[in-house]
Amino acid sequence: MGFADFLSDAGLSMLESWVTTRSYITGYGPSQADVASFKALPAPPKVEKYPHAWRWYKHIASYQSEFSSLPGDPSKAYTTYGPEKSETTINPKDAPKQTEADEDEDDDLFGSDDESEDEEAKKKREENLAAYKKKKEGKVKPAAKSIVTLDVKPWDDETDMVQLEKNMRSIEKDGLKWGASTLVPVGFGIKKLQVTLVVEDEKVSIDELQDQVAEDEEHVQSSDVVAMQKL
Repeated sequence: MGFADFLSDAGLSMLESWVTTRSYITGYGPSQADVASFKALPAPPKVEKYPHAWRWYKHIASYQSEFSSLPGDPSKAYTTYGPEKSETTINPKDAPKQTEADEDEDDDLFGSDDESEDEEAKKKREENLAAYKKKKEGKVKPAAKSIVTLDVKPWDDETDMVQLEKNMRSIEKDGLKWGASTLVPVGFGIKKLQVTLVVEDEKVSIDELQDQVAEDEEHVQSSDVVAMQKL
């Protein structure tokens, strides 16, 4: 199916879902797929609504001077990339029409307000309302989370980056979820590891996590937080 129109919320939601676990539209490096998708966006996605899409957009923007030299087919439209299937309704006019039977099913779950309802039905409705209110009040608010982009720098071009990443991902914490990663050239044949992660703010300290990453002294020279956004 591919991406939908990025001018719509449905299209941006598809992009947000797609790059939640990816650094690039396809593969492990920037390509013409990213260029086509980037150019299809009239403006950066709103960070408060589409944090992953915003992070991807800012990252790809750093390659603008190299767009013409990136690998891939520049003639392909951005709609040829993305998910093969989507249950999102792209246009309201394409949504299935609601039948009378559907409307009947949408009637008040807690009973009728008809003045002629008997006492038993009225009592049942009040019990359902009370149970619903109690359930709603008992819901726990979701934990505050942040999406973080971390740069991990090796000692030199001979550092085993596969082992470095393996050691880093072996760090497990309650409230920590490792995301997509990519190797970014920094010069002289050296590449740094750029990784995205999501943390629960009350459970995970980024400073302590960086200290743990730095304990791999054989591979890690240092690490830096290059982006951090509340979800």
